[in-house]
Amino acid sequence: MSMRRRILSLFVAAATVATAGALHAVPAASGAAPAPPPAPGDHRHHGPGQETSGRALPTSAEALPAGFREQTVLTGLSQPMNIEFAADGRVFVAEKAGRIKVFDSIADTTPTIYADLSTNVHNQNDRGLLGLALHPDFPAVPDVFVLYTYDAPPGQSAPVWNDNCTSVGGANGGRCVVTGRLSKLTGGTEQVLIHDWCQQYPSHSIGDLHFGADGMLYLSSGDGASYSATDYGQLGNPINPCADPPGGTMAPPGAEGGALRSQDVRTLADPTSLDGALLRLDPATGAAAAGNPLGASADANARRIVAYGLRNPYRFAIRPGTSEVWLGDVGWNTWEEINRVTNPAAGPTNFGWPCFEGTARQGGYDGANLTMCESLYTSGGQTAPFYAYNHNATVVTGETCPSGGSSVSGAAFYPATGGTYPAAYRGALFFADYTRDCIWAMTPASPGGVPVAANRQTFVAPAANPVDLAIGPGGDLYYADAAGTIRRIRYFDGNQPPTAVVSASPTTGTAPLTVTFNGTGSSDPDPADQGLLRFAWDFTDDGTVDATTPTATYTYPAGGPYTARLTVTDTLGASDTRTVAISSGNTAPTPVIDTPPGTLTFAVGDSIGFTGRATDAQQGTIPASGLRWRLLQHHCFTSDNCHVHVVQEWNGVASGTFLAPDHEYPSYLELELTATDAGGLSVTTTRRLNPKTVNLTFVTSPPGLQVTVGSTARTTPFTLTVIQGSANTASAVTPQGQYDFTRWSDNGAQTHVITAPATATTYTATYTKRRLAQSAITVRSYDSQETVDENAPAVRVLDGNPATFWHTEWGTVTTPHPHEIVLDLGASRSVTDLYYLPRQNASNGRIAAYEVYVSTDGTTWGTAVATGTFPNTTAEQTVSFAAKTGRYVRLRALSEVQGRAWTSVAELNVSVG
Repeated sequence: MSMRRRILSLFVAAATVATAGALHAVPAASGAAPAPPPAPGDHRHHGPGQETSGRALPTSAEALPAGFREQTVLTGLSQPMNIEFAADGRVFVAEKAGRIKVFDSIADTTPTIYADLSTNVHNQNDRGLLGLALHPDFPAVPDVFVLYTYDAPPGQSAPVWNDNCTSVGGANGGRCVVTGRLSKLTGGTEQVLIHDWCQQYPSHSIGDLHFGADGMLYLSSGDGASYSATDYGQLGNPINPCADPPGGTMAPPGAEGGALRSQDVRTLADPTSLDGALLRLDPATGAAAAGNPLGASADANARRIVAYGLRNPYRFAIRPGTSEVWLGDVGWNTWEEINRVTNPAAGPTNFGWPCFEGTARQGGYDGANLTMCESLYTSGGQTAPFYAYNHNATVVTGETCPSGGSSVSGAAFYPATGGTYPAAYRGALFFADYTRDCIWAMTPASPGGVPVAANRQTFVAPAANPVDLAIGPGGDLYYADAAGTIRRIRYFDGNQPPTAVVSASPTTGTAPLTVTFNGTGSSDPDPADQGLLRFAWDFTDDGTVDATTPTATYTYPAGGPYTARLTVTDTLGASDTRTVAISSGNTAPTPVIDTPPGTLTFAVGDSIGFTGRATDAQQGTIPASGLRWRLLQHHCFTSDNCHVHVVQEWNGVASGTFLAPDHEYPSYLELELTATDAGGLSVTTTRRLNPKTVNLTFVTSPPGLQVTVGSTARTTPFTLTVIQGSANTASAVTPQGQYDFTRWSDNGAQTHVITAPATATTYTATYTKRRLAQSAITVRSYDSQETVDENAPAVRVLDGNPATFWHTEWGTVTTPHPHEIVLDLGASRSVTDLYYLPRQNASNGRIAAYEVYVSTDGTTWGTAVATGTFPNTTAEQTVSFAAKTGRYVRLRALSEVQGRAWTSVAELNVSVG
């Protein structure tokens, strides 16, 4: 849900679509152009109890390869997250808020509630009921497994937050700590198998559940860390509420909290976290399955882990006939990954997060100089993704799927044998991206083989908010649309059914209500059927055909609501059906958002109050029970590529408050008020709230070095626009070549969080060239033509004490000659600078004119690498020159201040590359 940040927000909220197709009707939506996201104050009218998300839906079968059609099979759902098909034909659907609905079949329109876990489930941002699995022998073994975010911190009982974290600074304030729970439901009774997964931030929660061919239960989970900042456990108040090792306040290099929980299994000396990992479990107990790679560990959690180093493995699939696990891991701002665990019994496999994203080092965590990552960079051992795609690149060249943002959100394997799809799809991996609204197929080289990363094709473009993929009865691909539907992709080898498109106007009004219907947008992909479609209108959905023309009118008496149905049939009898709701004698209510005003702008953490009301021509004032509020976060990657997720919901209230959440820019908030009247008509109005922004400029001294802000290292100077009050992690990358970080202008640590101020601010990271440790240097020789003061030996130039010094014997000579001192660096090095500190508190003996030489053997010096004159000062002097490789460095004093024929040096050092 960072970013993204990505965020990687996977959830948009809505309920159902306004029209639906029958089982023999394959298109997903009517042919009318999809509505754009509503402008401020825009009103959206829906049928009884129906809402839309405002996101575009597929409008044509042309979005799929030839012969494939999309069909909406189940509607009326609230944020469906997971679909499971039982052997007895039943369909189980997990809704994000905690309800599991059961349909007798995909033709069922009246589901029952199998279990309602909403009291326990924390449903906010990316948190909720996300994982669902049926026992392989279901229903003979009537066990249903669920994985959800538990609405309480460690050691407490739900509900604690009641899906509202306003009292502790909002869900992204670092104080709304929750946990995760794996449970087994038998007849609706919950048996907790694992309660763990401390999560400080509202994304990267728990993930997916699947049974393997070995009968073991596989489970994925996110890192529970911030999606917007480099998080190693230093964030929030109090800091480290999850008690991550080493405990207490977190700081580099030893911190192991935040996203580093994903690497925790590497440090078995302390308790192991389950965050950011893939588990293989005994479904009877939730304990580690026999044969796990760390089965001999004394730590019960370590024994459960078969793969780790994952950020947000939201969905995964197991390749049929094998034990291979293929995980879709949602990335930060650069890469989405598909990771392959070839053998869960070997390893465990480390996919590298947060030290790596894609195949490269992750800039934000690399810049923080954390031991957990630095040791991995040195030792290696991470496994590269099977396939990774960049957020700014398309998955398939020339496709219509947008780029600029991503969140891989579904995975399913087509059977290696059987099914109705063409042979090329046998064994193919289907994977989806919620942000891009697309589904792709990765096909094998030959039917039933291992998918080939290069064999990618666009399969559904656009798809409707896909958050889960599954292969259902008959071998068709199904996907859950987070906006409230379940959709099926069918293949027709031969005659293609038509696409029914219906429009009706008006759909509400006083009785009698005359409605004009139009089906002329209907079409058929087969040339032989074009212009020969047959139309059948049933205006009251009672099974009677009322008209057979492409257009028709019908007058409705008071009552209803009514359902009008259009069936379009081609010359070979294939048909498609669409419906539309009509309400006669009832007009839609009018909702009004009174506050906040549309002119309001916000900073992160601002408390924003909202009030609203609704009136209805038939009902008068709509009571508060008929009002529903939602706060939506829009994160935009380009002007036409934004994804939306729900921050918070309020039902049955006329007013409330919320804290403006943190998010990277560009983004904005949308406050949505839906009013529903007694007749079931609903209308939604929205108000856009824009953030207050500020420019943060980052520079380095010297210029041109790199600084990491958030997830990305950039060459300075650069300027970022962020939201006021947002948390921005800044790391001065060190070392860089011969430069080491010294200080930030705001006195922050090398890696620290900058809370964006209200005014534009420049942050400077100061670097110094790296000096060779004085303990690594010896004085090889010094002036042999002068006696030396026995009380001032030459080694004093290396003692680190500017109050001590070396000098030649006191006195003057008639004919001065050069004095010199030679340093032995102990090994050949690239030397770029010499640092000379004159003797303090005296004017005699300071070097004026000088020469500097570098030699490989201390005998042959060649030409001077630098010459010049030092000013008459007690300050340290730097002599810079082009890098030269050598073991010995000589400083020659050609003349001294005031003409004295002796030389003194307090400190002498060099910088090396």
